[in-house]
Amino acid sequence: MTIGDGTSIGNHNTICRGTTIGENCTIYHNTSLGEAPQDLKYAGEETLTIIGDNVLIRESVTINRGTVAYGKTVVGNNVLLMACAHVAHDCIVGDNTIMANLATLGGHVELGDWVNLGGGVMVHQFTKIGSHSFIGGGFRAVQDVPPFIIAAGEPIRFGGINRIGLERRGFSDEARAEIKKAYRTYFLSKLTRTDALKKIKSEMSQSDHIKTIVDFIETSERGII
Repeated sequence: MTIGDGTSIGNHNTICRGTTIGENCTIYHNTSLGEAPQDLKYAGEETLTIIGDNVLIRESVTINRGTVAYGKTVVGNNVLLMACAHVAHDCIVGDNTIMANLATLGGHVELGDWVNLGGGVMVHQFTKIGSHSFIGGGFRAVQDVPPFIIAAGEPIRFGGINRIGLERRGFSDEARAEIKKAYRTYFLSKLTRTDALKKIKSEMSQSDHIKTIVDFIETSERGII
């Protein structure tokens, strides 16, 4: 177990073997960090929990260590995990992510950078949430949520681009308009999704943002919401 300089740890916390906590983190009370996975295939193998720098972990958060499948659970830098959030085994939580109260990740979930999960959000195992996306409180994601969007509803669906989040992070008017056009083509046009993706690739400027969207969709294994 390794704990970085400047990290503050409150009362009644359990920090298990194989856990690394970075610098300048604040861990409140009654958390469980690096405990054995809630996974029947786990056979006691030595695996890791890695928590980055400047992470704020509120009361009763639980983070389980990895299994032999990936070997570690990773929480990035500048992350906020609000009270009672749960990060399961083999998850990857990107930098600057916020998980509000009771947000729950199943095993092998991947959250990109700057993801924001509202209170009570449940993310199904093996699901991926793209960078800069926001999922409204109380909803559940059982398929992949692409980057830069707002997702909500039951079943969860595209609700527009994450305009406010992108503005706050310095995305230009031009970049936001480009992202919006791509997603209107993909989600809202009468084209099939296959044809919509072809149209995005052939007719739109292949900026880094568009390439990120296309790559996320093309590499999705669970399918897109």
